[in-house]
Amino acid sequence: MTPATETSLIHYRLSSESDAEELALLLADAFSAREPIGQAIQMTAAEFGAFVRPQLRNAAVRDLTIVARRSDTGELVGAMLTEDGASDTGPQLDTMGEKFAMVGSILGRLGEMVPAGDASAPGETLHLFLLGVAEAAEGNGIGQGMVAACIENGARKGYRRAVAECTGRTSQHIFRKLGFVDRATVPYAEHEFKGRRIFAGIAEHGGPILMEKTLDAAN
Repeated sequence: MTPATETSLIHYRLSSESDAEELALLLADAFSAREPIGQAIQMTAAEFGAFVRPQLRNAAVRDLTIVARRSDTGELVGAMLTEDGASDTGPQLDTMGEKFAMVGSILGRLGEMVPAGDASAPGETLHLFLLGVAEAAEGNGIGQGMVAACIENGARKGYRRAVAECTGRTSQHIFRKLGFVDRATVPYAEHEFKGRRIFAGIAEHGGPILMEKTLDAAN
């Protein structure tokens, strides 16, 4: 097991093409084993890896995605996958099989609750959509460090707004600490997919929340 990670040993930087396979494995493990939605639908690491790998090959995603590595060992311990909010970098969830359609059904409801006038042009809105930290490195502030680095990078590139769908208490806490505010939520206990309340077993997590933050050069 990796020793407890000290914050001072963590280096944050933009993702590169060489990070792709490590990133896919880390995010697949985090989503399938520790993410409430992943656990509710019994997503496997292999299934999630197949979904995320094509997105990691996109250069535009790499230019906005932040990774965290230990400076002493070089070990990848976290990733904050990010895209331009106006882009379409990956497949539609409802085309990836029923498990992904389940996820898309509840996250899609969040989008439906936001006024149509909120749609953004390219270069305007950051979409932070997959946050993952290696299990052995949890509890060291790495998630917060990656989100902070991500919005700082976005602000430098001229982005004026950041949005994220936060699906568990941990990510919601991280984003609120960094100034994100709630825009919309869908309770897990109430959401239905094909007549079934598939997320009722994770009702203690409340529900996914669409959160946003206004960016400026000081961010």
